Parts: sequence; structure tokens; C-alpha cells
Amino acid sequence: MSYRYWAIIVLLGVGWGSSFFFNEILLRELGPFTTSLGRIAFGALGCWLWILFRREPIWVSWRMLGILALFGLIQYALPLTIYPYGQQFITSSAAGIVNAMTPIMVVLISHAWPGGEKAVWTKSLGVVLGFLGMVIVIWPEFDGVGESNPWAMIATVSAPLCYGIAANMIRYMDGVSRTVMTAWSLLFGAVLLAPLALSVEGMPVVTRAETWASLMVIGFVLTSAAFILIFWLIPRIGATSASAITLIAPISSIWLGVVFLNEELLFVQGVGMAVIFAGLLCIDGRILRLARKAQPSG
Repeated sequence: MSYRYWAIIVLLGVGWGSSFFFNEILLRELGPFTTSLGRIAFGALGCWLWILFRREPIWVSWRMLGILALFGLIQYALPLTIYPYGQQFITSSAAGIVNAMTPIMVVLISHAWPGGEKAVWTKSLGVVLGFLGMVIVIWPEFDGVGESNPWAMIATVSAPLCYGIAANMIRYMDGVSRTVMTAWSLLFGAVLLAPLALSVEGMPVVTRAETWASLMVIGFVLTSAAFILIFWLIPRIGATSASAITLIAPISSIWLGVVFLNEELLFVQGVGMAVIFAGLLCIDGRILRLARKAQPSG
């Protein structure tokens, strides 16, 4: 794989890891539902502007629109609300660690999904290690040592669960351009979330420059541009290579949280994160394949 593709992987990993940092900035002035709505709405706008610029056909069947509406709820509206809501009670570093459970949830859901990919022993081991790592990360919070609410961390795992379901729904959208799929589903996600955000938190009032800047970055860059880029990248390098993004994102979120938000990461939680990484590497499978190739043949 070329260095250009690796640079994009690192860029996407650092970017998506930073989304939890920007959530913290947005939550200083906005509620969690409005934070999510702002990200999804600006993300949808960016995708539609790109489609208009490219003059891509946008029409899909009514049945597909229904699937895209459901996908928009599960892929965007729910998880992108769960994270800022949870970050009222947990640190951005903790949210980034929870997000690392996404590939593990994908394996679990895929194994149970009709026609889904069955988990081989390496992926099963990765799932076990992932959950063990989460237990290690969360355990100090029950002792009152960490900065996050342990029950909120457990509840936030529902966001990766949504991503696991959404990843399996994509198989029903093979005939749709991935950019068009993203644009429609983000639009439906914003439409579904807007009434809830307005009824619970009212009309948002933004007075800080950093709030506007964070909305622009998290919406246009980390949502519309990032998803357009990842769907361009996957056919060129494969889903397995693209999964390396999940190894980079939590490192980015932890570093930003510790350095700029003065969050604390306990040593034992670092150990838990390492165990989750080991699980992700088992799911990825490349290191194990390289190890088998390195063994001398009998």
C-alpha cells in the first residue's frame, strides 16, 4: 500500500479521534441533542454540495429511501447523540476508548446477522479481548478513582452497537453510490433529530467563535468530507486496511483530552486500552497472517 493511502488512514484516524474533543467544546454552549444535530446537519449540507458539484444522480427508489432513513437513524442520529450526551458524564478520552469497541460490535452483529460473516476463532478472540479491555478501563471508575461515571461509560457502548448494526445494513444498499447514501442518510438523520433537539433544548444561541469553528470542523470536515474520503478509499485499499483507522482514533482522542482538556488517564486504563488494541489486531488479522508467513516451513 502506498504512503499516500497510509497518510489518509492516519489523517482520518486522527480526525475522527478529535471529534470527542470538539464535542467537549460544543457542550460548553450547546446541549447534547443540538451538538449532534449541528454535526449531522452540516455534514449533510457538505455532502449535498459535493454531489451538486459532481452532478451525481441523486434519485433512488421509495423503498431505498425508507432503508436510508432507518440507516440515518442508526448510523448517525443515535450514536452521534449518544456520545455528546454521554460526555456530560465521561471524559472525551473515555468516549474515544468506548468508540474503539466499534469493530468488535461489527464482528458480533455480523455473526448473528442473517447472511452475515461468521466469526472465525481470531475474531472471536478479538471480541473477548475487547470486552476484557473495557472491563479493565471501566473498573477504576467504580472505585471512584477516575473522572468518568462508570454507568455512563457502559451506556455509551450502545453507540458502537449502533455502528455494528449499521455496518451490516450497508449490504442492502449495494446499488447506491456511497456519497449519495451518506447524503440521504445524514439528511434523514437531521430531520429525525431536529424536532427532539428543538423541543428539549430550544432554539440554539451560539455566541462563541470556538463553537462556530467546532461546528464547521466536526460537520464539514469530520462528517461530510471524512465519509466521502473513506468511501473513496475503501475500494482502493480494502476494508481490512481501512480498519487501521480504529487503532489510531482512540490515541488521538486520548492525547487531545489529556493535553488540552487536562483529563486524567490512569495507568490501569492504559493497560485496558492496550488489551482492546490487541483485540482489534486479532480482528484485523494482518499481524497473525504475517506471523504464520514468518514461520519456517517444515
